[in-house]
Amino acid sequence: MTTLTTTEAGLPIDETFEQAATEEQLQRTAEALREHNFAVEIVDRVADARALVNRLLPTDKTIFTASSETLRLSGLDDDINTSGRFNPLRPKLMELRDEGRFDDMRIAGAAPDVVVGSVHAVTEDGRLLAASGSGSQLGLYSFNAAQSIWIVGAQKVVPDLETALRRIETYSYPREDARFRALTGQPAMLAKILIINREMFPERGTVVLVREPIGY
Repeated sequence: MTTLTTTEAGLPIDETFEQAATEEQLQRTAEALREHNFAVEIVDRVADARALVNRLLPTDKTIFTASSETLRLSGLDDDINTSGRFNPLRPKLMELRDEGRFDDMRIAGAAPDVVVGSVHAVTEDGRLLAASGSGSQLGLYSFNAAQSIWIVGAQKVVPDLETALRRIETYSYPREDARFRALTGQPAMLAKILIINREMFPERGTVVLVREPIGY
């Protein structure tokens, strides 16, 4: 049964998309992702995902953190960008932005060794979907980064592509719009959606499925 609320801007939010997937759904999704050339880990808690990603990340290669509530809430954003353990790209890009060197910023961020982020939906038949306003992270997710790592809460698992698109439009986008309006006073933009059906290069992409919900 659909449960709807609305944001202050009047956008409907389908709260049924907050429900975590069952263990059977998680295992079915993991199997499908592996068949599509993704490496998959399933962990119980957000803290477990944080520890796992910290172990997986290289300390001698450039790492870009995509804008993500999952990364912020999990602590991974701080681990990567401020701990001093890694070689983060985002702080360098923010310096270029503050200097108004936007073209240099675009070029410098075009091909990191690793991109870490999340997606807005993953289907039980093994597809990943990520939505964006600018699209800045989508090229990295798709190809430009040598390795991609996504941390995905169990509430983002959906049966099929149609439901995944509906989740983005009726849950992820309204939640992001509310966050962005509170931060900037402006509406968020849902401009581009990346659908990753499979990975051409085995284990280039790693999906960390978390049994706990996190992000949106």
